[in-house]
Amino acid sequence: MRLVRWTPDDLLRRLDDVVAVYGEAMGYRADLLEARRGYIATHVRRPGFRAVASLTNSGHLAGFGYGYVGAAGQWWHDQVWRALDQATRRRWLADCFEVVELHVRPPAQGHGLGAGQLRALLTMAEGTTTLLSTPEADEQTSRAWRLYRRFGFLDVLRNFRFPGDERPFGVLGRDLPLPVPGSAPPPTPPAAVPTPPPARS
Repeated sequence: MRLVRWTPDDLLRRLDDVVAVYGEAMGYRADLLEARRGYIATHVRRPGFRAVASLTNSGHLAGFGYGYVGAAGQWWHDQVWRALDQATRRRWLADCFEVVELHVRPPAQGHGLGAGQLRALLTMAEGTTTLLSTPEADEQTSRAWRLYRRFGFLDVLRNFRFPGDERPFGVLGRDLPLPVPGSAPPPTPPAAVPTPPPARS
């Protein structure tokens, strides 16, 4: 298995494989996957874009991750921004690298690929904070939640619902840069966990 850095063009050349891995990992319907294909194609041109991929020895895509610097006008950024109070916006969104996607094919999970992808991505990231969202799950049994907690991600929003997805999500964040391996991480102040506003009818 090889962990490689991808350019925007690298990702676009493997877009079919990326969408397939995304679909396997997230369990989304085929129509949602087609919509996601268009989003990914626009994401690669955003400022601060960084991407990594886990490739088998034969070149098959086992996993991938990417992110970019968040900004006003981006859908995910604006959804989260609206749900936070002013102080929490300044804390997390002022200079933030958003981990947009981080996925491993289910048969390849449990072998450290996700951790390797996340570490490589955050090591390359611009910004002083990083945020991501993940479906709510049992933190004791969910590989994704255990991974994010090991990397020091804190609660920013819990049980948040994005338009168009019926599942509740957790929005998690941590400071950047990552600590140097072997060094003690700096203390992190507790994160405020605002209550999402009620849904508008």
